[in-house]
Amino acid sequence: MAIEIGSYEEFTEYIGKDLGQSEALEVTQEQINKFADATLDHQWIHVDEEKAKAGPFGQTIAHGYLTLSLVPHMWAQILTAKNLKMMVNYGLNNLKFNQPVPVGSKLILKAHLESLTNLRGITKAEVGARMEIEGNPKPAYTATMILLYHFEA
Repeated sequence: MAIEIGSYEEFTEYIGKDLGQSEALEVTQEQINKFADATLDHQWIHVDEEKAKAGPFGQTIAHGYLTLSLVPHMWAQILTAKNLKMMVNYGLNNLKFNQPVPVGSKLILKAHLESLTNLRGITKAEVGARMEIEGNPKPAYTATMILLYHFEA
């Protein structure tokens, strides 16, 4: 069940707390191939299943940026904002890709609210994000997401 917030004040209750996690999402070869087409990144470790079997990972792996692009979908399962004019993905700090994501992996996003700032009516949230691979103790990546929430007055 996603946390619902509707204002800066409601958001402050979660500073320094874990916000929860998304449902597990399986990364398929079809997703990887479509991402390769969209980004023009057809490196064999992503799309050549036969060559990848003999490669360093024993199978194809997802693009790091593909796994990163799943965050908005997964974030919406953790937190939803009501009374909202607009939300903007402002950036990422300290992004580290720690582990390859083999095709067929199930990913889970975990989030922790690190800080919250009121910028003259715009709420700046810094959220610790950890993309976990089900069954693997080392995360695919960690980062601090910076999100700007424009709540209705």
